[in-house]
Amino acid sequence: MLVNQHKIAFVVPTMDREKDLRVMLGSLARQSHQPDQIVVVDGSYVEIQHVIDEFPSLKIDYVRVFPPSLSKQKNAGVERVNDDITLVGYLDDDLELYPDAIEKMINFWNKAPNEYGGAAFAIVGGERKVGGLRKLFGLDSDVPGMVLSNGFVSMLDDPKETIEVDWLNGGATVWRREVIKKYSYDEWFQGSGFMEDMDYSFNIRERYRLVLLSDACTEHHHHSIRGDRYYLLGKWQIINRLYFVRKYTHRGLSVFDAWTASFSIILVNLAAGMSRLDYNRVRMALGNIIGIFISMVKKDAQIMGHLKRIDPDN
Repeated sequence: MLVNQHKIAFVVPTMDREKDLRVMLGSLARQSHQPDQIVVVDGSYVEIQHVIDEFPSLKIDYVRVFPPSLSKQKNAGVERVNDDITLVGYLDDDLELYPDAIEKMINFWNKAPNEYGGAAFAIVGGERKVGGLRKLFGLDSDVPGMVLSNGFVSMLDDPKETIEVDWLNGGATVWRREVIKKYSYDEWFQGSGFMEDMDYSFNIRERYRLVLLSDACTEHHHHSIRGDRYYLLGKWQIINRLYFVRKYTHRGLSVFDAWTASFSIILVNLAAGMSRLDYNRVRMALGNIIGIFISMVKKDAQIMGHLKRIDPDN
């Protein structure tokens, strides 16, 4: 049995997901290794303090950030982490951790050399599929966890073994405390924060190694994107990715490749939309086209929005 060298806290940004938050907090309450602190950062339209009160066994601090924005909520949560915490994690509110997930994460960190800065839980439940058309246009790779020169990344779902990667999912990660003291989330990414996790982890990857653990597991209870928000996602696919690439040209990312990929993703989304009779993919392609025009007119334009919330204002 390894002697525990760490205290671990989790920052949980949430917005209008009471049911999911209960499931996630319930999974934390059942952990074989209990977290030393949980910071719930609430951006809900109706405050959820009453959900926190349902879990008296957990050491939860409640923070209110409104209007909601994922990057801003994560940064606010870190500010409330106790001084004696040595590991800080970020958890999406729609995760459900396996009962031994934190124990296995702690076991990794007890043995990890100092050059490791971040580790991610394995999100299980579906085999990663690489689309042939996306691969043909250089928008994906068979190797998981890569950041491509055009700003696209290969995904991380359901790893078969523990591997080192170029980026980590923002909602299932644990970082050394000294790392998060040096790095904060870029609040240029607004709303749901499309690509904010890639930006944060790839930035850290310049100085630290990142690892995806295969045995520290969690399920992700995905929510469907609202149909009318695929247009927003399409704009983000262009605008946010170009912003990301411009930040890291010194790391081998290419603005030329990103622009080429911007036109490629239109073709991929249109092809998928027509072949599958999927109107949402057509909406994405239309958003891609508008995103290109916006990026041509105004460099680093910001687009606010949320992909899954149903409300009259967004």
